[in-house]
Amino acid sequence: MHTASRFSLKRGCRLVCRWSLLAVLGMAAALNVHLAWAGEKAAAGKLPIIDLSQETDRQVIVAAGTKTDYRGQVTTVLMKDNKTMFATWSIGHGGKCGPMKKSTDGGLTWSNLLTTPPNWRSIGSCPCLFRLTDTKGTERLFVFAGRGTLHQSMSLDAGRTWTPMAANGLYKPGGNTVIVPIEGGRKHLLLAQRSPKSAPLNEKSMSIWQAVSSDGGQTWTGYRQVCDVPGALPCEPDLIRSPDGKQLLCLMRENSRRLNSLMMVSDSEGKSWSKAKELTASLTGDRHVSCYAPDRRLVVVFRDRDKRSPTVGHYVAWIGRYGDIIHGRKGQFRVKLLHHHGAFGDCGYSGLECLPDGTLVASTYVKYRPGPNKNSIVSVRFKLAEIDTKAKHVRGAANKK
Repeated sequence: MHTASRFSLKRGCRLVCRWSLLAVLGMAAALNVHLAWAGEKAAAGKLPIIDLSQETDRQVIVAAGTKTDYRGQVTTVLMKDNKTMFATWSIGHGGKCGPMKKSTDGGLTWSNLLTTPPNWRSIGSCPCLFRLTDTKGTERLFVFAGRGTLHQSMSLDAGRTWTPMAANGLYKPGGNTVIVPIEGGRKHLLLAQRSPKSAPLNEKSMSIWQAVSSDGGQTWTGYRQVCDVPGALPCEPDLIRSPDGKQLLCLMRENSRRLNSLMMVSDSEGKSWSKAKELTASLTGDRHVSCYAPDRRLVVVFRDRDKRSPTVGHYVAWIGRYGDIIHGRKGQFRVKLLHHHGAFGDCGYSGLECLPDGTLVASTYVKYRPGPNKNSIVSVRFKLAEIDTKAKHVRGAANKK
């Protein structure tokens, strides 16, 4: 090849690379989101993966699916006594509310179906359970649900009786709602997605909205949009408070599948938020739910949606530190909690509770066995010390290869 030809080829390659880089950066700017590094996009597959999905002794069947009964999206709540739990779920995929059960032994055994108000069965999509306490010390249980108009039901007697579902002035297309205390417990912050199909405004895409309650969750004000990413679809937020209590972190599903899952932070108790940016691939999934373990490691459960992950489409947990998420590190472990034998990705909405002895109870809807029976509500129980031990064996086996 002549020198001039080699020079032209090199120069042309540089120009193509520059234009490609500019195009990618332009796309990122248009999406109003920070790019993740390419190495992070493949990070999930590089994390140690601990597989608990075949350890059936860890599994508790809260409500078994049948050939005709599909148990849908579930959430749980742990009461102040650290033993009593409630679980509620949809009838069918994103279907009507109504079913609820109670456990008095930390989720080892569950009651028959409890009595709930008849109008719950007229309200659709993903009931979400919360235990909220107001400034006077009054504790209330809530179930939030709705497709379009958001509704809520309340119990003042620890779940024995419930009010009928009533509209609360907020909107959502389905999916989850997340609520955390702010300002030292004086208020509560609610985040949920909202879309053109679920609200009376002329909105162009799915986005995240928030509202604030000053009366323990009974009423909501200050309803406003806090995250909109043109070209992407942020939804299903989860909120995590930093270990020092000074920051709120929001994890979000990205439903266009063009990006990894998203995150944003607030250093002002939700008064303002950073721009959204991509999470690492190790946290890319749907319907994140999180809690701290006793050693202050963070556990996040979700439906895995990283295309390069060996557990894509199944129910997984991510284990790491708060700082890992903030600084774009991939974390410590991935744990495969349950193998889903049904339609791709039809699992993973969940509840997650941490008991005083460090047992984590992760509950989801899942087709956990092959065969004709539809999705069930299943819990998986584990401790991080067990995961640490298993991880040593995984690493040891890898080093021998």
